[in-house]
Amino acid sequence: MKGFGKYWGYIVLVLLLTAWWTTKIGPPVLVALSVLVTLYFLFQAPIWCGAINRDQTLCRRNASGLLLGCSYRQHKWQKLKMMVVPPMWRKLNHGLWASPTTGLATIGALLGIASTLAGLVKPLFS
Repeated sequence: MKGFGKYWGYIVLVLLLTAWWTTKIGPPVLVALSVLVTLYFLFQAPIWCGAINRDQTLCRRNASGLLLGCSYRQHKWQKLKMMVVPPMWRKLNHGLWASPTTGLATIGALLGIASTLAGLVKPLFS
């Protein structure tokens, strides 16, 4: 995607936050927006790769989403391994806050996950 189209998830995040402040929006819309926000930040948001290079620095190549690495196959596997293997979670956490855009994507993904859970629980208490 070119230009502004690759940042559509930020618009949906603003819509989601606005939807939580209004009382006219029902739980299905909240859950749908939350899932869209979560998927965008995990798989499509333009951020740095964040995988560990051979010299122990973080990769600064462009990547798509928090869970996907850059175009290097080894970095894609490394990011997957960082998610699955518990001793590597510290390295993954360090990479999630490596730059302001990555930190914003991490916060957006966490908000999306929390909003999805809250949207699913909300009808039970209404």
